Amino acid sequence: MSLVPLDAASTAARLPYPELARAIADMLGELRDGTAMAPPRIALPVGDPQGGEGTLLVMPARNRKLVMTKNITVHPGNPQRGLPNILGEVVIVDAHTGERIAMLDGPTVTGRRTAAVSLLAAQSLAARPDGELLIVGAGVQAMTHLEAFIAGLHVRKVWLHSRTRGKAEALAAHARSLGVEAEVADDVAAVLPGVSMVVTVTSSRSPVLPDLDSRLWRDDHFIAAVGAFRPDMCELPPALCHAAADSGRLLADTLFGIEEEAGDLLQAGVDWATVQPFETAILQADAIRARTGSPLVFKSVGYALWDLAACVLASEG
Repeated sequence: MSLVPLDAASTAARLPYPELARAIADMLGELRDGTAMAPPRIALPVGDPQGGEGTLLVMPARNRKLVMTKNITVHPGNPQRGLPNILGEVVIVDAHTGERIAMLDGPTVTGRRTAAVSLLAAQSLAARPDGELLIVGAGVQAMTHLEAFIAGLHVRKVWLHSRTRGKAEALAAHARSLGVEAEVADDVAAVLPGVSMVVTVTSSRSPVLPDLDSRLWRDDHFIAAVGAFRPDMCELPPALCHAAADSGRLLADTLFGIEEEAGDLLQAGVDWATVQPFETAILQADAIRARTGSPLVFKSVGYALWDLAACVLASEG
């Protein structure tokens, strides 16, 4: 059977952010029940045999009804070739017959499900989900998080910060087109006291947020740290990670792969036993919100079950 792949726009149309967040919440329940599972992802260097010009990432997952496989290639040199640096597809299969149901655009699924995970965390755990939002970074994930938080939390004002001011200004213009007030922030520390939620979506190798300081940080700050997905990357200052861990307010979307991928937590040297997985933390949301001693830190490293949740939603459309 030959499938016609859905393009990025068609894939996005099947994955509205609020509905996708709810699908991920349902998938958390399936994970707790043991009816959905995903093995560790496969990462295979491809291209240049001397150093690995790119990487192939293969992520399978299944529940009782569906099987999905996401194949993504990451080639950092592609923009110089006039190509996206991330390409790929997600294949949805009937678990009982093996029939191919649909093929989705892989980068679109990745971008939207990652933002929807952060949205669900903010909906469940943020002390002030109706407050102002600061996004550090101005790439694809910054755009999807902006759209998700506007769609799912009705954010009215957002601040954008990027090393490249022009990208932040373009993202601010996009935010205004969605009906929210938006400003570019040249200094993260200057706007922190006025916001309630922070999203970091960079590939930085050094912290992009200020260190723990009572003049800047409050217990009711919610931080979704998304960008550091390799050991050499770091968005969060170590003291902030340790304060969250000591306060019982350090969470992760999954513990699968976290010890190999969460650069900010690795560099901070946190005790992995203090990192709470989303699947159980969401059941204790009231107690976690009530704790004090640090901002709440939600670290996202990604998991194939979030892609499967997107497949469940997309297959219903």
